[in-house]
Amino acid sequence: MINQQPERKPAWLKVRPFTGERYNDLHKKLRGLALRTVCEEANCPNRGECFNSGTATFLLMGSKCTRNCKFCDIDTGRPAPLDIDEPQKIAELSAHLGLDHVVVTSVCRDDLPDEGAEHFAQTIKAIKELLPTATVEVLVPDFHGRQNLLETVLQAEPTVFNHNVETVPRLYSTVRSAAKYQRSLDVLSFARENYPNIMTKSGIMLGLGETEEELHSLFEDIAQIGVEVLTIGQYLAPSKQHHPVIKYYSPEEFDRIGDEARALGIKTVVAGPLVRSSYKAADVLRKN
Repeated sequence: MINQQPERKPAWLKVRPFTGERYNDLHKKLRGLALRTVCEEANCPNRGECFNSGTATFLLMGSKCTRNCKFCDIDTGRPAPLDIDEPQKIAELSAHLGLDHVVVTSVCRDDLPDEGAEHFAQTIKAIKELLPTATVEVLVPDFHGRQNLLETVLQAEPTVFNHNVETVPRLYSTVRSAAKYQRSLDVLSFARENYPNIMTKSGIMLGLGETEEELHSLFEDIAQIGVEVLTIGQYLAPSKQHHPVIKYYSPEEFDRIGDEARALGIKTVVAGPLVRSSYKAADVLRKN
């Protein structure tokens, strides 16, 4: 039986209201081009800070996901056809904003023959053409572990290849039933082994019901395959229909857990209650 969510969020999870001139300007530009960000679609608590600094994580291929993960706030349903102009639109907005690091992710598109891999590749290429000095980070789905699809994305040469394992193996059947823990590890391992010049990155959430022993084992797995960056953040339930929060970890606990992950061999670990996969991604890249 799953425990009920704690009644109140602790003070360290409170964020400022989403206001500000740059926030409103970027929001309008995104809507005008019919572009989306995972910041908004997944209700990220950091979007006010990021938008006001002129950064965002673009969400490819629509707002409907073909999977139904119990931790995610993105809608599940039948996706719309791809917008073939989307890669160019994202590149043009990135150039307009003068971005030096562009982060791109997507919904899962299991309905497409290539699950959206070529769309990722075209987006990477469009950004690099308009912003040749910019770095590009992609946060990809697992593509069912199909190596030819991973090759499609990796051959476009993103600077950072990110795929989140999200949680410990025991909880996959509960919160991520369409995915497989080992498959996610294999995705990261394939990128690391075959494209060593592309930085590999992953992320997990705490508070879903994992144990410290399970986290220790996960960190060992991530370190063993050579993933260079790991982000660790607090899970926040989007609604009562989603998996409940089992525990709110304190900032001190995040510090200790981050230290443990580093001690096990992961080069860069970014851990904190409000940390998300692409939070301050440019800063993380510069430190590596």
